[in-house]
Amino acid sequence: MKAVILLSGGLDSSTVLYQARADGYECYAISFDYHQRHRRELQSAMSIAKSLGVVEHQLVTFDLRSWGGSALTDNSIPLPENRPLDQMSGSIPITYVPARNSIFLSFALGYAEAIGAERVYIGVNALDYSGYPDCRPDYIHAMQEVFRLGTKQGREGKPIDIIAPLINLTKIQIIQLGNRLGVPWELTWSCYTGGEHPCGVCDSCQLRWAAFHELGLKDPGV
Repeated sequence: MKAVILLSGGLDSSTVLYQARADGYECYAISFDYHQRHRRELQSAMSIAKSLGVVEHQLVTFDLRSWGGSALTDNSIPLPENRPLDQMSGSIPITYVPARNSIFLSFALGYAEAIGAERVYIGVNALDYSGYPDCRPDYIHAMQEVFRLGTKQGREGKPIDIIAPLINLTKIQIIQLGNRLGVPWELTWSCYTGGEHPCGVCDSCQLRWAAFHELGLKDPGV
């Protein structure tokens, strides 16, 4: 059995990769260089893929900077810093990249059908404070129908399933799951900045640090 896993190199996608292996699938990872501010995450994606021993790791490159619309693709837009956790849930943040998961899932679907995979795994999470619109259950359900209707495999009655095992988990629960699966947190990268060390003040850093802290654990990635 084969599965394609969207792998950014972050905490969530790395957990999903290890979950796919635990589910008994041969893992084919796919990562994206869209000229994001935090391209440093791609180093982690390669390290995580190697640590698991994936069958293949695809790196797809395209440039979303020409569209902009996000602090992750336009360096002139400042990243939110030092925001209280409860403030992060107030609205969709400027770090949302327009239609990013739809773009990613389209590439993953083509890859999956080409290699005869049964599943595409994605590390979206609806309980994350950011509340991105393309990380919610109704979006995943809608994309599942696209997978069914938009492929030969789907029309022949064998649609490729989208698996989002983290969608209803808190960040704390995700770390607990990753610990059980043996995810090497020290190889992962969550920070939105482009430096060699996590900034500690962006939303992603703070969410990650708070979860490890709540569990009484030191974040190995810091």
